[in-house]
Amino acid sequence: MAKIENIALFDMDGTLCDYDSGLLAELNKLKCPNEESLETIMHKDLPDYIKARKDLILNREEWWENLPKFKLGFDVWDLAKELEYRRMILTQGPRKNPAAWSGKKKWMDKNLGEDTEITITRDKGLVYGKILVDDFPEYIERWLAWRPRGLVIMPASSSNADYKNSQVIRYDGTNLKEVKYAMEKARLRIE
Repeated sequence: MAKIENIALFDMDGTLCDYDSGLLAELNKLKCPNEESLETIMHKDLPDYIKARKDLILNREEWWENLPKFKLGFDVWDLAKELEYRRMILTQGPRKNPAAWSGKKKWMDKNLGEDTEITITRDKGLVYGKILVDDFPEYIERWLAWRPRGLVIMPASSSNADYKNSQVIRYDGTNLKEVKYAMEKARLRIE
């Protein structure tokens, strides 16, 4: 029987890239002086005028290219290297935004190196890995649907604070030993 490869899949937005703070910083540049604080409405239904501003930002390739790094994701990225996982990027590509696709690739080249492997997909459930590192519950559920023994490491954020699943470890910066133990255990699985 062929050996199953130890692959760790990494999301970008909210995992390796600090999408929320990057978006908030740009939205604040477009804010009127008397407007409500955007921090209080970021994870609510946005008014149409804020959605329009958000679309302007997200349609800029250079915005994606220059997103700040997200420490929680990089903690796990570095740990995966230490544990000799094959690290690959698995990111969702917005259907109607080719600027995001090219901006994400440029971000990777600058921050991870030009040889980093990448899969840009609309369905993360189709891609094999022993581990998925992702912050978004919907993508996690789709991936886990096909992997009853899969492990997910979820970088903590306010948008996933209430998410629970026995195959998911929510990493908040204080429990790296727990994450390492689970990743070591997953690495030893032969199927």
